[in-house]
Amino acid sequence: MKNFGYQAEKFSSAVRALMLPHAKGEAEAIAAAFHECNLAFNDIHRDDLDEGAKEWVQKLEEYMKSDGEDDLQGKWLIKAAKLTEEEKSELSECVYELNTWFHMYFWKS
Repeated sequence: MKNFGYQAEKFSSAVRALMLPHAKGEAEAIAAAFHECNLAFNDIHRDDLDEGAKEWVQKLEEYMKSDGEDDLQGKWLIKAAKLTEEEKSELSECVYELNTWFHMYFWKS
């Protein structure tokens, strides 16, 4: 099984980005979390994840989805500003759950 140290590091950064206070505003914080999650996803093979983690990744990728690859940070900022309170809550839950999952598997290896 993969070590997941890099993913654990990136999801820790995503969690920190979502913590209050948001110095540059909530949308900037969410966009920063999206950036960290995107970095973590670059080196993940879905077959290495259990079903729960796959579902969280899928939900998070839905929030992060953008049309094309140009200026992802800008697109994420716009998407983040449009999220409802319920969506923000679900997004945060996905990030926290994946952070826990990757750390658990990192320390098991």
